[in-house]
Amino acid sequence: MRLFLALELDPREREAIRQATASMRMAAPEASWVSEDNLHLSIKFFGEQPDSAPANLASILAPVGAAHQPFDLRVSGLGAFPNLRAPRVVWMGVQHDPRLELMHHDVEATCAAHGFPLDARAFRPHITLARVRDEMPLANARALALAARAVVYKGAQQVSALSLLESTLGPGGPRYTKVASIPLGGG
Repeated sequence: MRLFLALELDPREREAIRQATASMRMAAPEASWVSEDNLHLSIKFFGEQPDSAPANLASILAPVGAAHQPFDLRVSGLGAFPNLRAPRVVWMGVQHDPRLELMHHDVEATCAAHGFPLDARAFRPHITLARVRDEMPLANARALALAARAVVYKGAQQVSALSLLESTLGPGGPRYTKVASIPLGGG
């Protein structure tokens, strides 16, 4: 099973993000836009794991969850990796929060201590909105950048758990299923 750790967004927040970014989807229809139900903030990707992994990972990560209190996740701003002129991943930003950075660090350190590889990339919290497989025509990239600049969105929700999600690939895109929940603050 393909597993990753994430902060899930509540349905109200996902719907608001979808509505706020509708003009971007119209500007770049060739991008693979993430379905509303799949919007989340990734913390760590584990890749293919045995069926016993969810219980094992939940046990390993329970102390990390207990050590971190629930907090407000604030989202705003739009961008792309590497940039909006040549987008590969279109994203909504997550405001800097030292609690999120510390939690990510603790997840990485705990997982590394249990034999999981460290993520070599810097943690840049974001919510993936779309992926672009082939180079986007310049006119479409410009239209996407203009649409992104016009979006004024600020959202917030409380995060009270880390979610271990299974990703099942299918012809209509991935489907995510929660296989474990690690409460924050020991709740």
